[in-house]
Amino acid sequence: MGEKTTFSIIKADVGGYPGHVGMHPKLEEKARECLAQEKGKTLVDYCVSHCGDDLELIMTHGNGVDAKEVHKLAWDTFKDCTEIAKELHLYGAGQDLLSDAFSGNIKGLGPGCAEMEFTERKSEPIVAFLMDKTEPGAFNMPIYKMFADPFNTIGLVIDPNAQAGFKFEVWDIQEHKRVYFNMPEEMYKMLVLIGAQSRYVIKRIYPKPGGKLPENEPVACISTDKLFEIAGEYVGKDDPVAVVRSQSGLPALGEVLEPFSFPHTVAGWMRGSHHGPLMPVAVEDATPTRFDGPPRAVALGFQLANGKLVGPVDLFKDKSFDRARSQALAAADYYRRHGPFEPHRLGLEDMEYTTLPKVMKELVGRFEKLE
Repeated sequence: MGEKTTFSIIKADVGGYPGHVGMHPKLEEKARECLAQEKGKTLVDYCVSHCGDDLELIMTHGNGVDAKEVHKLAWDTFKDCTEIAKELHLYGAGQDLLSDAFSGNIKGLGPGCAEMEFTERKSEPIVAFLMDKTEPGAFNMPIYKMFADPFNTIGLVIDPNAQAGFKFEVWDIQEHKRVYFNMPEEMYKMLVLIGAQSRYVIKRIYPKPGGKLPENEPVACISTDKLFEIAGEYVGKDDPVAVVRSQSGLPALGEVLEPFSFPHTVAGWMRGSHHGPLMPVAVEDATPTRFDGPPRAVALGFQLANGKLVGPVDLFKDKSFDRARSQALAAADYYRRHGPFEPHRLGLEDMEYTTLPKVMKELVGRFEKLE
Protein backbone atom coordinates (compact mmCIF):
# COMPACT_ATOMS: atom_id res chain seq x y z
CA MET A 1 0.00 0.00 0.00
CA GLY A 2 1.51 3.30 -1.09
CA GLU A 3 0.97 6.70 0.43
CA LYS A 4 -2.24 7.26 -1.52
CA THR A 5 -5.45 5.27 -1.71
CA THR A 6 -7.34 4.66 -4.95
CA PHE A 7 -11.09 4.18 -4.60
CA SER A 8 -12.63 2.58 -7.70
CA ILE A 9 -16.22 1.79 -8.62
CA ILE A 10 -16.58 -0.23 -11.82
CA LYS A 11 -20.04 -1.42 -12.86
CA ALA A 12 -21.71 -3.33 -15.66
CA ASP A 13 -25.04 -4.87 -16.56
CA VAL A 14 -24.15 -8.52 -17.13
CA GLY A 15 -27.69 -9.92 -16.92
CA GLY A 16 -31.02 -8.89 -15.40
CA TYR A 17 -33.29 -11.02 -13.22
CA PRO A 18 -36.02 -11.05 -14.38
CA GLY A 19 -35.92 -8.69 -17.35
CA HIS A 20 -34.23 -5.43 -16.31
CA VAL A 21 -35.37 -5.58 -12.67
CA GLY A 22 -32.67 -6.97 -10.42
CA MET A 23 -29.54 -8.96 -9.73
CA HIS A 24 -29.42 -12.75 -9.41
CA PRO A 25 -27.54 -13.66 -6.21
CA LYS A 26 -25.27 -16.08 -8.08
CA LEU A 27 -23.73 -13.17 -10.00
CA GLU A 28 -22.82 -11.28 -6.81
CA GLU A 29 -21.56 -14.53 -5.31
CA LYS A 30 -19.26 -15.11 -8.29
CA ALA A 31 -18.04 -11.50 -8.22
CA ARG A 32 -17.12 -11.78 -4.53
CA GLU A 33 -15.27 -14.99 -5.27
CA CYS A 34 -13.24 -13.32 -8.04
CA LEU A 35 -12.33 -10.24 -6.00
CA ALA A 36 -11.57 -12.25 -2.83
CA GLN A 37 -8.73 -13.98 -4.69
CA GLU A 38 -7.02 -10.62 -5.21
CA LYS A 39 -7.50 -9.17 -1.73
CA GLY A 40 -4.08 -8.48 -0.27
CA LYS A 41 -2.59 -8.62 -3.78
CA THR A 42 -4.09 -6.35 -6.44
CA LEU A 43 -6.68 -5.03 -3.99
CA VAL A 44 -6.57 -3.77 -0.44
CA ASP A 45 -10.29 -4.35 -0.01
CA TYR A 46 -13.55 -4.69 -1.94
CA CYS A 47 -17.33 -4.64 -1.67
CA VAL A 48 -19.77 -6.15 -4.19
CA SER A 49 -23.27 -4.73 -4.47
CA HIS A 50 -25.94 -3.92 -7.04
CA CYS A 51 -28.45 -1.30 -8.06
CA GLY A 52 -31.27 -2.74 -10.13
CA ASP A 53 -29.69 -5.01 -12.74
CA ASP A 54 -26.21 -3.46 -12.48
CA LEU A 55 -23.36 -5.33 -10.81
CA GLU A 56 -21.22 -2.91 -8.78
CA LEU A 57 -17.56 -3.60 -7.89
CA ILE A 58 -16.26 -1.23 -5.22
CA MET A 59 -12.50 -1.62 -4.76
CA THR A 60 -9.63 0.02 -2.90
CA HIS A 61 -5.99 -0.35 -3.89
CA GLY A 62 -2.72 1.52 -4.25
CA ASN A 63 -2.35 1.28 -8.02
CA GLY A 64 -3.75 4.67 -9.06
CA VAL A 65 -6.56 5.42 -11.53
CA ASP A 66 -6.80 3.49 -14.81
CA ALA A 67 -4.58 0.75 -13.37
CA LYS A 68 -4.43 -2.12 -15.87
CA GLU A 69 -4.40 -4.83 -13.21
CA VAL A 70 -7.51 -3.45 -11.47
CA HIS A 71 -9.48 -2.87 -14.67
CA LYS A 72 -8.49 -6.32 -15.96
CA LEU A 73 -9.71 -7.85 -12.71
CA ALA A 74 -13.05 -6.08 -13.09
CA TRP A 75 -13.30 -7.07 -16.76
CA ASP A 76 -12.53 -10.73 -16.05
CA THR A 77 -15.03 -10.69 -13.18
CA PHE A 78 -17.76 -9.35 -15.46
CA LYS A 79 -16.88 -11.99 -18.08
CA ASP A 80 -17.10 -14.80 -15.52
CA CYS A 81 -20.43 -13.45 -14.25
CA THR A 82 -21.70 -13.23 -17.83
CA GLU A 83 -21.08 -16.94 -18.28
CA ILE A 84 -23.31 -17.65 -15.28
CA ALA A 85 -25.90 -15.20 -16.63
CA LYS A 86 -25.93 -17.11 -19.92
CA GLU A 87 -26.36 -20.43 -18.13
CA LEU A 88 -29.35 -19.00 -16.25
CA HIS A 89 -30.71 -17.38 -19.44
CA LEU A 90 -30.76 -14.02 -17.68
CA TYR A 91 -31.95 -11.07 -19.73
CA GLY A 92 -29.31 -9.14 -21.65
CA ALA A 93 -26.46 -11.37 -20.48
CA GLY A 94 -23.23 -9.43 -20.92
CA GLN A 95 -25.02 -6.49 -22.55
CA ASP A 96 -22.56 -3.89 -21.23
CA LEU A 97 -19.52 -5.84 -22.45
CA LEU A 98 -19.39 -4.32 -25.91
CA SER A 99 -16.01 -5.63 -27.03
CA ASP A 100 -13.88 -8.73 -26.50
CA ALA A 101 -10.65 -6.77 -26.79
CA PHE A 102 -9.38 -5.62 -23.38
CA SER A 103 -6.79 -2.94 -24.07
CA GLY A 104 -5.42 -1.87 -20.70
CA ASN A 105 -8.53 -0.43 -19.05
CA ILE A 106 -12.30 -0.64 -19.45
CA LYS A 107 -12.71 2.75 -21.17
CA GLY A 108 -14.70 2.33 -24.35
CA LEU A 109 -15.61 -1.28 -23.59
CA GLY A 110 -19.03 -0.68 -21.98
CA PRO A 111 -18.66 -0.85 -18.17
CA GLY A 112 -18.92 2.41 -16.21
CA CYS A 113 -16.13 3.66 -13.97
CA ALA A 114 -15.64 6.32 -11.29
CA GLU A 115 -12.34 6.32 -9.43
CA MET A 116 -9.97 8.70 -7.73
CA GLU A 117 -6.61 8.64 -5.98
CA PHE A 118 -6.09 10.71 -2.83
CA THR A 119 -4.23 10.99 0.44
CA GLU A 120 -6.34 9.36 3.10
CA ARG A 121 -7.16 11.69 6.00
CA LYS A 122 -7.18 10.76 9.68
CA SER A 123 -10.89 10.04 9.24
CA GLU A 124 -12.12 9.46 5.69
CA PRO A 125 -15.93 9.11 5.29
CA ILE A 126 -16.80 8.26 1.70
CA VAL A 127 -20.03 7.51 -0.16
CA ALA A 128 -20.49 5.30 -3.21
CA PHE A 129 -23.56 6.36 -5.19
CA LEU A 130 -25.09 3.84 -7.58
CA MET A 131 -27.89 4.60 -10.06
CA ASP A 132 -30.07 2.50 -12.36
CA LYS A 133 -32.29 3.42 -15.33
CA THR A 134 -30.74 6.82 -15.95
CA GLU A 135 -27.71 8.65 -17.40
CA PRO A 136 -24.53 10.36 -16.08
CA GLY A 137 -26.16 13.82 -16.11
CA ALA A 138 -28.48 12.60 -13.36
CA PHE A 139 -25.66 13.48 -10.95
CA ASN A 140 -25.41 17.11 -12.11
CA MET A 141 -28.00 18.60 -9.77
CA PRO A 142 -27.04 16.68 -6.61
CA ILE A 143 -23.29 17.21 -7.07
CA TYR A 144 -23.86 20.90 -7.75
CA LYS A 145 -25.95 21.18 -4.58
CA MET A 146 -23.35 19.36 -2.48
CA PHE A 147 -20.39 21.51 -3.50
CA ALA A 148 -21.86 24.85 -4.60
CA ASP A 149 -25.29 25.49 -3.07
CA PRO A 150 -25.28 27.11 0.41
CA PHE A 151 -28.99 26.34 0.77
CA ASN A 152 -28.00 22.67 0.72
CA THR A 153 -24.51 22.80 2.24
CA ILE A 154 -24.32 25.25 5.14
CA GLY A 155 -20.63 24.37 5.47
CA LEU A 156 -19.99 26.62 2.48
CA VAL A 157 -21.10 29.50 4.73
CA ILE A 158 -19.94 28.60 8.23
CA ASP A 159 -16.94 26.28 7.73
CA PRO A 160 -13.77 28.36 7.16
CA ASN A 161 -12.16 25.34 5.51
CA ALA A 162 -14.92 25.18 2.87
CA GLN A 163 -15.38 28.89 2.18
CA ALA A 164 -12.73 28.91 -0.55
CA GLY A 165 -15.16 26.87 -2.64
CA PHE A 166 -14.45 24.10 -5.14
CA LYS A 167 -13.33 23.63 -8.73
CA PHE A 168 -15.71 21.72 -11.05
CA GLU A 169 -14.49 19.71 -14.05
CA VAL A 170 -17.32 19.55 -16.61
CA TRP A 171 -17.28 17.35 -19.70
CA ASP A 172 -19.03 17.93 -23.01
CA ILE A 173 -19.77 14.28 -23.77
CA GLN A 174 -20.83 15.00 -27.35
CA GLU A 175 -17.83 17.06 -28.43
CA HIS A 176 -15.43 15.23 -26.07
CA LYS A 177 -14.09 18.39 -24.44
CA ARG A 178 -13.81 19.59 -20.86
CA VAL A 179 -13.89 22.91 -19.05
CA TYR A 180 -13.18 23.97 -15.45
CA PHE A 181 -15.24 26.33 -13.34
CA ASN A 182 -14.43 27.87 -9.96
CA MET A 183 -17.30 28.02 -7.51
CA PRO A 184 -18.94 30.23 -6.42
CA GLU A 185 -17.57 33.02 -8.65
CA GLU A 186 -18.39 31.23 -11.94
CA MET A 187 -21.64 29.67 -10.81
CA TYR A 188 -23.87 31.28 -13.42
CA LYS A 189 -21.53 30.38 -16.28
CA MET A 190 -21.44 26.74 -15.19
CA LEU A 191 -25.21 26.49 -14.75
CA VAL A 192 -25.62 27.42 -18.42
CA LEU A 193 -24.01 24.08 -19.24
CA ILE A 194 -24.83 21.59 -16.49
CA GLY A 195 -28.55 22.32 -16.71
CA ALA A 196 -28.36 20.48 -20.05
CA GLN A 197 -27.86 17.11 -18.37
CA SER A 198 -27.80 14.96 -21.50
CA ARG A 199 -24.72 16.74 -22.90
CA TYR A 200 -22.73 18.46 -20.13
CA VAL A 201 -21.76 16.27 -17.20
CA ILE A 202 -19.86 17.06 -14.00
CA LYS A 203 -16.89 14.69 -13.95
CA ARG A 204 -14.76 15.68 -10.93
CA ILE A 205 -14.67 18.12 -8.04
CA TYR A 206 -11.39 19.52 -6.67
CA PRO A 207 -10.59 21.69 -3.64
CA LYS A 208 -9.51 25.24 -4.44
CA PRO A 209 -6.40 26.90 -2.99
CA GLY A 210 -6.91 28.12 0.53
CA GLY A 211 -8.58 25.00 1.90
CA LYS A 212 -7.01 22.25 3.99
CA LEU A 213 -6.96 19.61 1.24
CA PRO A 214 -4.50 19.20 -1.67
CA GLU A 215 -5.98 21.01 -4.66
CA ASN A 216 -4.77 18.37 -7.14
CA GLU A 217 -6.60 15.49 -5.41
CA PRO A 218 -10.28 15.10 -6.37
CA VAL A 219 -12.97 14.91 -3.71
CA ALA A 220 -15.71 13.55 -6.00
CA CYS A 221 -15.80 11.66 -9.29
CA ILE A 222 -18.69 10.59 -11.54
CA SER A 223 -18.77 8.03 -14.35
CA THR A 224 -19.50 9.56 -17.76
CA ASP A 225 -19.63 6.49 -19.99
CA LYS A 226 -22.22 6.73 -22.79
CA LEU A 227 -23.07 3.31 -24.20
CA PHE A 228 -24.61 4.56 -27.43
CA GLU A 229 -21.33 6.23 -28.38
CA ILE A 230 -19.52 2.93 -27.99
CA ALA A 231 -22.09 0.63 -29.59
CA GLY A 232 -23.37 3.08 -32.20
CA GLU A 233 -26.97 2.46 -31.19
CA TYR A 234 -29.19 2.13 -28.13
CA VAL A 235 -28.07 -0.73 -25.90
CA GLY A 236 -29.49 0.41 -22.56
CA LYS A 237 -29.14 3.42 -20.29
CA ASP A 238 -25.78 4.24 -18.84
CA ASP A 239 -26.61 3.77 -15.15
CA PRO A 240 -23.89 5.99 -13.67
CA VAL A 241 -21.94 5.70 -10.41
CA ALA A 242 -20.12 8.28 -8.30
CA VAL A 243 -17.81 8.46 -5.32
CA VAL A 244 -17.89 11.43 -2.91
CA ARG A 245 -15.63 12.17 0.07
CA SER A 246 -17.09 14.10 3.01
CA GLN A 247 -16.43 16.00 6.29
CA SER A 248 -13.46 18.12 7.43
CA GLY A 249 -13.48 20.91 4.86
CA LEU A 250 -15.84 18.99 2.57
CA PRO A 251 -19.63 18.72 2.72
CA ALA A 252 -20.73 16.82 5.82
CA LEU A 253 -22.25 13.40 5.24
CA GLY A 254 -25.74 14.80 5.72
CA GLU A 255 -24.98 17.56 3.20
CA VAL A 256 -23.81 14.94 0.71
CA LEU A 257 -27.12 13.07 1.05
CA GLU A 258 -29.48 16.06 1.32
CA PRO A 259 -29.81 16.71 -2.46
CA PHE A 260 -31.56 13.36 -2.82
CA SER A 261 -34.38 14.50 -0.53
CA PHE A 262 -35.78 16.00 -3.74
CA PRO A 263 -36.53 13.39 -6.44
CA HIS A 264 -35.42 15.52 -9.38
CA THR A 265 -36.26 14.70 -12.99
CA VAL A 266 -33.79 12.58 -14.95
CA ALA A 267 -33.71 10.88 -18.35
CA GLY A 268 -33.90 7.12 -18.67
CA TRP A 269 -36.62 4.89 -17.25
CA MET A 270 -38.29 2.54 -19.77
CA ARG A 271 -36.09 1.79 -22.81
CA GLY A 272 -33.95 4.81 -21.88
CA SER A 273 -36.60 6.94 -23.57
CA HIS A 274 -38.45 8.75 -20.78
CA HIS A 275 -38.15 11.42 -18.12
CA GLY A 276 -38.97 10.47 -14.56
CA PRO A 277 -38.16 11.11 -10.90
CA LEU A 278 -34.96 9.79 -9.34
CA MET A 279 -36.01 7.82 -6.25
CA PRO A 280 -33.49 7.29 -3.40
CA VAL A 281 -33.83 3.74 -2.04
CA ALA A 282 -32.16 1.06 0.05
CA VAL A 283 -30.31 -1.65 -1.89
CA GLU A 284 -33.14 -4.09 -1.22
CA ASP A 285 -35.58 -1.65 -2.84
CA ALA A 286 -33.47 -1.01 -5.94
CA THR A 287 -35.88 -3.17 -7.92
CA PRO A 288 -37.27 -0.99 -10.74
CA THR A 289 -40.39 -2.91 -11.73
CA ARG A 290 -42.92 -0.17 -12.53
CA PHE A 291 -42.48 0.55 -16.24
CA ASP A 292 -38.91 -0.64 -15.57
CA GLY A 293 -38.58 2.18 -13.06
CA PRO A 294 -38.80 4.77 -11.82
CA PRO A 295 -35.03 5.46 -11.85
CA ARG A 296 -33.27 4.54 -8.60
CA ALA A 297 -30.33 5.82 -6.55
CA VAL A 298 -28.49 3.89 -3.83
CA ALA A 299 -25.92 5.33 -1.38
CA LEU A 300 -23.40 3.11 0.40
CA GLY A 301 -21.37 4.77 3.14
CA PHE A 302 -17.90 3.68 4.27
CA GLN A 303 -15.11 4.77 6.56
CA LEU A 304 -11.67 4.11 5.08
CA ALA A 305 -8.98 2.71 7.37
CA ASN A 306 -5.65 2.48 5.52
CA GLY A 307 -7.55 1.52 2.40
CA LYS A 308 -9.80 -0.98 4.13
CA LEU A 309 -13.57 -0.53 3.76
CA VAL A 310 -15.37 -0.21 7.07
CA GLY A 311 -19.01 -0.70 6.07
CA PRO A 312 -21.12 -0.33 4.08
CA VAL A 313 -24.04 1.50 5.67
CA ASP A 314 -27.12 1.53 3.42
CA LEU A 315 -27.68 5.28 3.77
CA PHE A 316 -30.94 5.76 1.86
CA LYS A 317 -32.57 3.07 4.00
CA ASP A 318 -33.16 5.86 6.53
CA LYS A 319 -36.86 6.69 6.99
CA SER A 320 -36.12 10.38 6.55
CA PHE A 321 -36.10 9.70 2.78
CA ASP A 322 -39.64 8.28 2.88
CA ARG A 323 -41.13 11.60 1.77
CA ALA A 324 -38.74 11.79 -1.18
CA ARG A 325 -39.87 8.33 -2.17
CA SER A 326 -43.52 9.35 -1.80
CA GLN A 327 -42.94 12.45 -3.94
CA ALA A 328 -41.17 10.30 -6.53
CA LEU A 329 -44.15 7.98 -6.75
CA ALA A 330 -46.54 10.92 -7.17
CA ALA A 331 -44.30 12.33 -9.91
CA ALA A 332 -44.17 8.91 -11.55
CA ASP A 333 -47.99 8.90 -11.71
CA TYR A 334 -47.94 12.37 -13.30
CA TYR A 335 -45.35 11.47 -15.93
CA ARG A 336 -46.91 8.11 -16.79
CA ARG A 337 -50.23 9.71 -17.64
CA HIS A 338 -48.50 11.44 -20.56
CA GLY A 339 -47.88 8.03 -22.17
CA PRO A 340 -45.94 8.48 -25.44
CA PHE A 341 -46.11 12.28 -25.31
CA GLU A 342 -43.39 14.68 -24.23
CA PRO A 343 -42.26 15.65 -21.62
CA HIS A 344 -42.53 12.05 -20.39
CA ARG A 345 -40.99 10.79 -23.60
CA LEU A 346 -37.60 12.36 -24.30
CA GLY A 347 -37.24 15.09 -26.91
CA LEU A 348 -36.37 14.00 -30.44
CA GLU A 349 -32.70 14.98 -30.09
CA ASP A 350 -32.22 12.48 -27.27
CA MET A 351 -34.49 9.92 -28.91
CA GLU A 352 -31.96 9.71 -31.75
CA TYR A 353 -30.00 7.31 -29.59
CA THR A 354 -32.92 4.95 -28.95
CA THR A 355 -34.76 2.55 -31.25
CA LEU A 356 -37.04 5.35 -32.55
CA PRO A 357 -34.93 6.12 -35.69
CA LYS A 358 -35.59 2.58 -36.94
CA VAL A 359 -39.34 3.29 -36.78
CA MET A 360 -38.96 6.77 -38.30
CA LYS A 361 -37.00 5.34 -41.23
CA GLU A 362 -40.06 3.38 -42.32
CA LEU A 363 -42.09 6.61 -42.55
CA VAL A 364 -39.68 8.61 -44.70
CA GLY A 365 -41.27 7.69 -48.02
CA ARG A 366 -44.76 8.53 -46.82
CA PHE A 367 -44.21 12.29 -46.41
CA GLU A 368 -45.66 14.53 -49.13
CA LYS A 369 -44.35 18.01 -49.91
CA LEU A 370 -46.67 20.89 -48.97
CA GLU A 371 -47.72 23.29 -51.74
